[in-house]
Amino acid sequence: MGVAGCGKSAVGSRMARLLGLPLIEGDDFHSEHNVRKMQQGQALTDEDRAGWLRRLGAELAGCRGGAVLTCSALKATYRESLRAAVPGLRFVHLAIGSDESLRRVAARTGHFYPASLVTSQFEALQDPSAEPGVLTLEATATPDELARQAVAWLVPGWFEIQQCVIDYD
Repeated sequence: MGVAGCGKSAVGSRMARLLGLPLIEGDDFHSEHNVRKMQQGQALTDEDRAGWLRRLGAELAGCRGGAVLTCSALKATYRESLRAAVPGLRFVHLAIGSDESLRRVAARTGHFYPASLVTSQFEALQDPSAEPGVLTLEATATPDELARQAVAWLVPGWFEIQQCVIDYD
């Protein structure tokens, strides 16, 4: 989770690959209305996000063996909506400064989210670090390093187990 440009998609795809879990890319579940609104430089409201969050919660709940979801989850109420669908859900918050986020979003090509909305993301962000089940990582590390840190937190001993499997083979 985190603001636009923090690396959710890059880190999430690496985590899913490491863990052998499906990836649920949150951006793929926005309604056409929401995508058009963002393309026009309009920030989404809580009402705009409500159906999107319910859909993401249902997708997560349908993955009985687990999944990795990329989703901004900027507000505590958004995270609670997802936790209601999947009790025990944990979040990796990719924290990034506004200047770096703006730089990254402005450099993206082919994405519907414009750099003009980055400020609204920081205005909406409610720091999750005091919530249970949240790991905050500095998003300026490489996506590979962030994925390794997140997986090590989610599944303690995972890398040691993988090394044993490799050594055994």
